Amino acid sequence: MNDLLQYGLLILVGMIAGVINTLAGGGSLLTLPVLIFMGLPPNVANATNRVGIAFQALIGTAGYRSKGVSNFPFNIYLGISALIGSLIGAQIAVDIKGETFNKLLAVIMIIVVAIIVFKPKATDLKMPERLTGKYLFYAIIGFFFIGIYGGFINAGIGFVIILFLNNVNRLSLIKTNATKVSLVFIYTCGALALFAYNGTVDWSSGFVLAIGTSLGAWWSSRWSVDKGEGVIKVAMVIMVTIMSIKLWFF
Repeated sequence: MNDLLQYGLLILVGMIAGVINTLAGGGSLLTLPVLIFMGLPPNVANATNRVGIAFQALIGTAGYRSKGVSNFPFNIYLGISALIGSLIGAQIAVDIKGETFNKLLAVIMIIVVAIIVFKPKATDLKMPERLTGKYLFYAIIGFFFIGIYGGFINAGIGFVIILFLNNVNRLSLIKTNATKVSLVFIYTCGALALFAYNGTVDWSSGFVLAIGTSLGAWWSSRWSVDKGEGVIKVAMVIMVTIMSIKLWFF
């Protein structure tokens, strides 16, 4: 496959993943296999994927803010906690080499797909948000561990974040997604910096992927606010259905 065709494929896949990750989660289950298929070693693909995720999360955050949807400073508190965890997770990914990492990646992706298929549904809650006191403490602790996984692999983490914020902190689905993309940006920057320091990032592929993820994130973040909670629910159902078919038949 020549470079032009590879870059075109990366932009297309990145756009799809940007939409998927902004509205629900699971986009890395698409981008990681494509990066590996293009010849990158799994550990390099894992690191390179973070370039697209970082840009996608930044653009998604800007898209939600342009529509007046933000959750400051709650997202900063959780983002710092997740950032600390992500550095631990990224270091684990760097330290695990060769066949061990490949086998772990394969097992984790299968588990993530199974979680996506069988996970409980997020709901459009009408109860008051719980962003202070013990619920803030629960969230800070929870996102430290979420950050460890995010730094290590990140695949499918959007669903975990959505369920946590929706059920523990009682955020609406739109505010959940707006908070999610800002958190992902914060902790991904930390993980990406550590991967870059260890020389495991293919920057050319990463930046091309980022073009696609950014386009998908900008469009989907603004569109989801205009369309309301229903579109996020539909996106989540579609993604779970697609992943179920992939798991069962492919």
